[in-house]
Amino acid sequence: MSITTERKATLIKEYATKDQDTGSPEVQVAILTERITNLTEHFKEHKKDAHSRRGLLMLVNRRRRLLDYVRDCDVSRYEQLIQRLGIRK
Repeated sequence: MSITTERKATLIKEYATKDQDTGSPEVQVAILTERITNLTEHFKEHKKDAHSRRGLLMLVNRRRRLLDYVRDCDVSRYEQLIQRLGIRK
């Protein structure tokens, strides 16, 4: 359910806004999206896992707050991020 160190490193490298960037909202949203995707796949097999479902809801809410922050700061940056991640239709 968690992501590997290698996958996390590639996400950081792909979404970083500058060198050694691990804390920007873009990187955080990308990592959260990966974790949410993994948990969603987990629930296809384990439908009654209520404890992990609570964790999923917390991750989704954290990602939503970060996306709201990015949208408030710069709308074009927000639109580019959601398009790259493919999280809105």
